[in-house]
Amino acid sequence: MAELARAERTKNLDLAISRVEPVSFGWVFYWCARRDIGRPAGQRPSLGGNVPFLVDRENERLIRGATTRPVPRQVTDYERRLRREGHARNAAAKRAAQQRSTATTATTDDRCPSQVAGY
Repeated sequence: MAELARAERTKNLDLAISRVEPVSFGWVFYWCARRDIGRPAGQRPSLGGNVPFLVDRENERLIRGATTRPVPRQVTDYERRLRREGHARNAAAKRAAQQRSTATTATTDDRCPSQVAGY
């Protein structure tokens, strides 16, 4: 809600959350000028460019939207980003496990290679 407080100072309007939409990773928050809530369709809103923002429930990350892309596309893009980040975390964990097992193997037999081979 700090985002709305910041926007209120910038726009000099009383702002409010007008709708919250659950999505796979969290929520999409739509916001507007408080006086526009309940205003009949077709009337000009007090505020333009008030792009919804996404909130990730797992890490509380706030993702600002873009006026140039539809909200469903932004949700899909963020879901794709989460999959990439998850894949990168899994790959890094695998590499770390392999490095630990290699380090353990190397320290198990600390003799010189010539001693191991029986030279």
